[in-house]
Amino acid sequence: MENSSPSASITWAPFRIAPFFSKRVWGIGDLHPWYDQVAEGDPLGEAWLTGDQCLVASGPHQGKTLGALFAESAESLLGKAAPCCGSPLLVKVLFVREKLSVQVHPDDQMAQKYGEPRGKTECWYILAAEPGAQVACGLKPGVTLQEVKAGIEGGTLEASLNLLDVAAGEMVFVDAGTVHAIWPGLTIMETQQNCDLTYRMYDYGRGRELHIEKSLEATRFETRAGKIAPQALSDRTLLMDGEYFRVERIPVDGRRHSSTLVEGSQPAGLQYLFAAAGAGRITSAECESLEFPMGGVVAVPAASGEFLIEDAGGLELMRITPRWPKGSR
Repeated sequence: MENSSPSASITWAPFRIAPFFSKRVWGIGDLHPWYDQVAEGDPLGEAWLTGDQCLVASGPHQGKTLGALFAESAESLLGKAAPCCGSPLLVKVLFVREKLSVQVHPDDQMAQKYGEPRGKTECWYILAAEPGAQVACGLKPGVTLQEVKAGIEGGTLEASLNLLDVAAGEMVFVDAGTVHAIWPGLTIMETQQNCDLTYRMYDYGRGRELHIEKSLEATRFETRAGKIAPQALSDRTLLMDGEYFRVERIPVDGRRHSSTLVEGSQPAGLQYLFAAAGAGRITSAECESLEFPMGGVVAVPAASGEFLIEDAGGLELMRITPRWPKGSR
């Protein structure tokens, strides 16, 4: 139920989100310096920053899951213009020590065919990369379905993949239907539709479930995937402006007022602020000072009032906002 009381602006001040840590066979044991988290048993591969199971970590809604908060108050979080009634984006940090499976995600149409609300288009911002780090992004030109099937069966699928060298600060777009994989030595901020549908084609004999038939059905042999060149604007760098999300790098230079975050004619809506390096602080008349270190994320609801962002030391601020496909309103 939406909050319409006089204290609504206080209720919807910016708030911190506590990450949820997910174990992955390809992950690492120690997430320092990003997070004060060490694996017990299986390695940790992902920090989910905006997952439905993540907990609100500050303010009057502290202790609620993000999913519950969206279910109760979607309009206050997303804005009146948003067609979506739930959380639209899942932002993660991936810590990759070994090769991920070769996989593909369905688009909205295919996901809905199998009873899921949406598919999974994503993008990867490279936070850190060891020398020679690569990602697999799409199939090589001319590769056929029969060659893909033979590669899965014979363990030679990598020969059909389009490999990209990547470095810190680069952005890679991976639209639904793109066969892809992430190779070792990378730390990545992944922004995606709020969906975790993954169809594994090949997994290096690790014994996890494969989804060969669905992965082949989902595969597109030509996609828009690849590196995205940054676009320098007057007061920010636009890294990704896609159908489902927009990702920007925002200079703070000491401090910056919230009114300058919304660019041009963009409507007020949900914003996620992520510290890709350094540390930040948010101050306002409506909430206590919010500190967020490297790897920390703050949600700014559409109904939030004004605030200041301060550089608390070496802050590299990322702003992530949902976009709505044409015809969804």
